[in-house]
Amino acid sequence: MTANEVTYKKRPYTKINKKWILAVALTIASSLTVAAPTRSIRTANAPHPSPLQSPDQAPSAMVKIDNFSFGPGNLTISTGTTVTWTNNDDVPHTVVSDDKVFKSKALDTDDKFSYTFTKPGTYNYFCSVHPKMTAKIEVK
Repeated sequence: MTANEVTYKKRPYTKINKKWILAVALTIASSLTVAAPTRSIRTANAPHPSPLQSPDQAPSAMVKIDNFSFGPGNLTISTGTTVTWTNNDDVPHTVVSDDKVFKSKALDTDDKFSYTFTKPGTYNYFCSVHPKMTAKIEVK
């Protein structure tokens, strides 16, 4: 072998090692950044924010429709709260108040319906497809 052939063979090998090392280093650095835990500071009496609620949003509550029932069946909320119903059943359901203050369309699986309660009172509701499905929301 000549001196040029030896240099030629070493150079690509060195470049591959440098690229490989750089790729591994970047992969490790990015995985550490993604996996780094975050910390938040809370005071002992501070309320837990709802996963659907940012500090600037009105309060919210969730009702699940599953196994031909509303859950929770009785819910107490404050005025201004938005309640979202989610149909987790395999069949359609509706959400209709007894006094027709709110009424959803037929909700297929994973469909949602929301209503904001602006007045205090007791709101009984049911599924018009399955009238034995009933529940109650008390707004204070």
